[in-house]
Amino acid sequence: MAGVRDVKSKTELDEVVKGGKPVVLHFWASWCDASKQMDQIFSHLATDYPQALFYRVEAEEQPEISDAYAVAAVPFFAFCKDGKTFDKLEGANPSGLAEKVAKLAGPAAIEKVQVNVEKLSGTEDASGGLNSVLKSRLEKLINSNPVFLFMKGSPEEPKCKFSRKVTEILKEEGISFGSFDILTDNEVREGLKVYSNWPTYPQLYFKGELLGGCDIVVSMKESGELQDLVKESNMSDSKENSGLDAQLISRLKELINSSPVLVFMKGSPDEPKCGFSGKLVAILKEENVPFKSFDILSDEAVRQGLKVFSKWPSYPQLYIKGELIGGSDIVLEMQKTGELKSLLEEKGIVEAKVETLEDRLKHLVSSSPVMLFMKGTPDAPKCGFSSKVVNALREEGVEFGSFDILSDEEVRQGLKSFSNWPTYPQLYYKGELIGGCDIVLEMHNGGELKETLSE
Repeated sequence: MAGVRDVKSKTELDEVVKGGKPVVLHFWASWCDASKQMDQIFSHLATDYPQALFYRVEAEEQPEISDAYAVAAVPFFAFCKDGKTFDKLEGANPSGLAEKVAKLAGPAAIEKVQVNVEKLSGTEDASGGLNSVLKSRLEKLINSNPVFLFMKGSPEEPKCKFSRKVTEILKEEGISFGSFDILTDNEVREGLKVYSNWPTYPQLYFKGELLGGCDIVVSMKESGELQDLVKESNMSDSKENSGLDAQLISRLKELINSSPVLVFMKGSPDEPKCGFSGKLVAILKEENVPFKSFDILSDEAVRQGLKVFSKWPSYPQLYIKGELIGGSDIVLEMQKTGELKSLLEEKGIVEAKVETLEDRLKHLVSSSPVMLFMKGTPDAPKCGFSSKVVNALREEGVEFGSFDILSDEEVRQGLKSFSNWPTYPQLYYKGELIGGCDIVLEMHNGGELKETLSE
């Protein structure tokens, strides 16, 4: 790969960074599709910016380096200059990567870079316009359980009669299944319609193949076809597990169900042996989740067998009530969106609490290190003051979350009292109010804004 080198050791990398030249690091994993996509863009940027050094770090194989740069999920990028790390980027964000590289390394053929980013970021493909990251996410969801239902609501609280009907049928037939509430994620909701070429919900999948919606499931139940399909699957379970013997399968199932929340990890909660395992443990502790763990380094049969059994190629793996949730990147994203807390409450792991407006506001202002409450969105501001703050943050290269106060009158009025600040926009850093438009612009013009938002 032209212009890109692989890091062999922390000592080597430390010497490169100390050299003072602009350095861009890509932390990746071979099992991560988003890493592969971003790796192509990374390679092209290396060609477009020869004045910078581009290095790849295989995150799980270089845990010391991953820990040093606080890598919790891949893909992850670090930007170094003059011997220091001055910026980071988490996730598959092609345009964000191009912007940060340009800021680090100086002028380049910007139009060329933009073309490369648009071409490689997979904005269109054979799946009717789905980008590759979303397509990969949908496939992982669909294959996360042999029987998987995309529905409105949860099996315990369906939000439409058709979803309720399908869950009732599956429960009556004694079929265990995974589920996803499409009301919680509009990207999945709209994307799956394109992916499956099926315009409505619920959608039931069996071993990665779409069976259909409510009417088809009802018809299959009445004809006995649904039960026959599952029986046939159960009879071939050991074969489907790529040659795993029955004794190992039984042991894996016993381990998975040995605790309501179980983490298969490298090391122990007190002494994690990789950064990803450490991050997952930290998340569970932050959420006050009682859990047990299994050190996969202590048992090679379990370590290799579980990859096949779960169809998940890496560690850590989190299970809740016997169902695979995912690795550290998925759990981190679920924590950020609040989905993890909701799932734990739904499964009865933690006690559900009635969220007050104050609780909601505290969660919102802390949902991103830099959080902007504004009128409209960053791409379509609905007042001049909000637009000016967005432009100031972007000029400083500051990543930020946002909330459109026009979309929620309760938040709009409540935040005024919560912050004791009567107007919008309002900018927060680590849960603390910075101020409105005038203060932000004054800090921007005085060169204080980036420094304040990076402390």
